[in-house]
Amino acid sequence: MSSLEDEKLIQMVYDFIESSESSSSPAYSSSASSDSLSFNHHTKYFTLQEILRSGTEAESGVLKSVLKHMRLNKRDANKRSTTTTGLKKWLAKKLQIDGFNASLCQTSWVTSSGCAGGDYEYIDIVIKDGNGGETRLIVDIDFKSQFELARPTQSYKELTDLLPTIYVGDENKLNNIITLLCAAAKQSLKDRGLHIPPWRTLTYMQCKWLGRAQKWKKWL
Repeated sequence: MSSLEDEKLIQMVYDFIESSESSSSPAYSSSASSDSLSFNHHTKYFTLQEILRSGTEAESGVLKSVLKHMRLNKRDANKRSTTTTGLKKWLAKKLQIDGFNASLCQTSWVTSSGCAGGDYEYIDIVIKDGNGGETRLIVDIDFKSQFELARPTQSYKELTDLLPTIYVGDENKLNNIITLLCAAAKQSLKDRGLHIPPWRTLTYMQCKWLGRAQKWKKWL
């Protein structure tokens, strides 16, 4: 990814922070009449809404910490990271300082039948509960753009407009989002007469966050 693209990504994150502080997410537009939506899309839309609205106290705490540090990073231009990886490393360190068991994770997979090879980075946090159990939370500061399509249908755009730029949630919640969006992407591409690109298949998208990952917890 070029420096210009990295800067655009970072600015997208800052824009999200400002918008999330100024107002809550708008309700589904009344101008988009339910009569114009297929039953299938209507179901997907409200299912995705419910998935995104579900959350735990732990997720809220992590998101609050993430937004706090991103605001501070924005205000101090001298400390602002200039690459996506640098920003993720910086954020993971700050989350560690806040007491979270945070790591920078990288998934990497080879080309196999029906799935192109690739790699991806995100932040991983392990939360321990009072009963000795653990919950793995995934933090992705570039979440929404991972589902972009060329020439999306209006129905698909309505779904991706619901997605947050910054994702904080567990693997089950994430897998539900991926499964729903990949099905919708397949229909969108079909409606446009386009083939599904290898990087938008369900298997590829699951490999990004749910595949076997290597963790880095120390940066020095």
